[in-house]
Amino acid sequence: GGGKGGSDFDPRGKSDSEVMRFCQSFMTELYRHLGVYTDVPAGDIGVGGREIGFMFGQYKRITNRYESGVLTGKGIAWGGSLVRTEATGYGTVVFANEMLKTKGETFDGKRVTVSGSGNVAIYAAEKVAQLGGTVIGFSDSSGYVVDEDGIDLDLLKQIKEVERGRVSDYVARRSSAKLGESGSIWDVPVDVALPCATQNELNGDQATTLVKNGVMAVAEGANMPTTPEGIHVFQKAGVLYAPGKAANAGGVATSALEMQQNASRDSWDFEYTEERLTDIMVNIHEQVAETADTYDMPGDYVVGANITGFEKVAKAMQAFGLV
Repeated sequence: GGGKGGSDFDPRGKSDSEVMRFCQSFMTELYRHLGVYTDVPAGDIGVGGREIGFMFGQYKRITNRYESGVLTGKGIAWGGSLVRTEATGYGTVVFANEMLKTKGETFDGKRVTVSGSGNVAIYAAEKVAQLGGTVIGFSDSSGYVVDEDGIDLDLLKQIKEVERGRVSDYVARRSSAKLGESGSIWDVPVDVALPCATQNELNGDQATTLVKNGVMAVAEGANMPTTPEGIHVFQKAGVLYAPGKAANAGGVATSALEMQQNASRDSWDFEYTEERLTDIMVNIHEQVAETADTYDMPGDYVVGANITGFEKVAKAMQAFGLV
């Protein structure tokens, strides 16, 4: 984990054939660096099941091997795992709920905003609803929406997952929804904020606004969405703040579960896979919280996550004779 890669190819406005040809070209150069026991990529921004399928097909074509564990986020019919699509969003909310429990709270009855409207945001919103919370705002690169009645998840999925539309399409079809005309989604008063869009989307000024409006918890579904200034504001105000390196681990955790199923040529049902994911996220929260306590920084999930991760790597390096 921890490796990042990408390209300057913009899929917006491209046909399926154009996206396919790019994915095949990309894999033609990447395949020699991959393998079940070498490196295993998964999707991210702009890379979903369609793109993973195109790349996996090219990998299989070049290597002449059906090595199903070499990519994760695959389609269910050819080695994918149930819950993989939902995993990052679900996991973020499970982690946030564990944080809230430390203060005697849960998501039940809470108002929540979720930035973004991709896989992470949509399924974070779904899990919030399952736990009794109400998501009243979401966004994309064109703007943000506030729906005080609670977002209609079925409509949002139709627009984003099927039609590949914009947030304005949601407003046009939902009478209770309003398009944000100024500011950002972080101006909306809520109990819990879940930044699930992209890096550096929540800055110090926006964090200050959230604090003034009474936010009690922030959990990152995206990678590094809060700037250092924003993190400082949350920590100084005593807001429960979960960094992405801990809170959004559900995606890579379920990738590992997908690889486990591939290795055993097995396929688990949704309930069992989600149960495994929930156990993993609860355990991560427990480890991070305990580490923060051990180093006399109770409630500091940044310190807890950083030291927990560092210690695991350091101990492995010592065991391998590298230090």
